[in-house]
Amino acid sequence: MKKIILFLSLIVITGCSWAQKSAAVKNPPVSIQAIPNFRILSKDSVYITNANLKKGKPVMFIYFSPDCSHCQRLMYELKPQMEDFKNIQIVMVTFIQSKLLKMLKEFHNDYIFAAQPNVLMGTEYPDYKLQRYYSVATTPYIAIYGRNGKLVEAFDKVPKVSELTDAVKQAE
Repeated sequence: MKKIILFLSLIVITGCSWAQKSAAVKNPPVSIQAIPNFRILSKDSVYITNANLKKGKPVMFIYFSPDCSHCQRLMYELKPQMEDFKNIQIVMVTFIQSKLLKMLKEFHNDYIFAAQPNVLMGTEYPDYKLQRYYSVATTPYIAIYGRNGKLVEAFDKVPKVSELTDAVKQAE
């Protein structure tokens, strides 16, 4: 079991270290143009699905890892801009094992942005449907959908906060 956890940690560290300069996904595939069906387990051991999203409101998916330094820095940088994200539903998804929900709770407590009322957070372990849906290679991966449920913009590398706020304004 320790070897598996060590192996997964190495994968996460490698993925985070590969994250490079900000870049929107160029010509996103047709397959990600609509909000995906999802099922994630929250830090409180409650399942969250599409049914938890409010109809007619924009949605931002953030695929992250609690121990990824790029993800942590993004949360820190978003803190002063929280007002810009109050009208969008944010779904933060990770891949950590359910037995590691303590990491998710700590992330939630450490980053005020993650603790906002419009933020849903959980793990999709063990099926990784969203990871496959978006072909996530590095974290954070971000996809923003408009009120109509259609993709506005996706980022496969760490975006600048100004890029995110611009995309959120388009989604509204």
